[in-house]
Amino acid sequence: MVDLPFRFHHADLVATPEGALWWPQQRVLAVADLHFEKGSAFAARGVPLPPYDTLATVLQLEGVVSRLQPQRVLALGDSFHDRNAHHRIDPSVAERLAALVRRLDWLWLVGNHDPEPKGPWGGQIASSAEIGPLSFRHDASGAMGEVSGHWHPKARVWVRGGSVARRCFVLTPRHLILPAFGSFTGGLDVRDPALARVIGPAFEVLMCGRDRVSRLAAERLERPVNTRSAPYRWSATRAGPSQRVVTSEGDR
Repeated sequence: MVDLPFRFHHADLVATPEGALWWPQQRVLAVADLHFEKGSAFAARGVPLPPYDTLATVLQLEGVVSRLQPQRVLALGDSFHDRNAHHRIDPSVAERLAALVRRLDWLWLVGNHDPEPKGPWGGQIASSAEIGPLSFRHDASGAMGEVSGHWHPKARVWVRGGSVARRCFVLTPRHLILPAFGSFTGGLDVRDPALARVIGPAFEVLMCGRDRVSRLAAERLERPVNTRSAPYRWSATRAGPSQRVVTSEGDR
């Protein structure tokens, strides 16, 4: 894995290809929008998604923790897809999650999907966290030096007559928005008007590839002249543009 160091609001940070934020000086790892048990929530409504998203997300969390060895983990809200998600987690997966949480100083920040995170895995719960020059919360409030999630940002870059879409960090002079870390979380294009209103015109993206992170100016994401395209929509998974697209506004 090739991580990408960058500086934001007086802090030296690292973006990882998995979509996690690493703060070496503080030994803090931040992840956003895990959405545990999204698959089972959709299955209950008749959408046949496979029931392995929570396990996949926990395994990836284990891998990042093993690689970076943080002392503290901040989960920036929407860690659970709904209020009853903790009841649906397979017991063996729940135990893996509990073992991971017990190893670390773990803070669950509340989100719009999980205003009261529940479960037997432990950890502390808060609405926000202040560490050094940075503040962490689920949804951006516009404060200077803020790190948040919620929007599941993704970016599309045009290459060789085609395009590639990937999850991304969004870096602005005021705030940093993390990509969704969960396996079934989808994404909203940074050029979508809803997200554009939040981030403004001056931004960069740190795009997550399979094994590295690339830093791109907003100008690299402009659509080429005379190219027709469909309106921005939510993708079914966090993978690339070749996959089926579904409308899923409620995932944010």
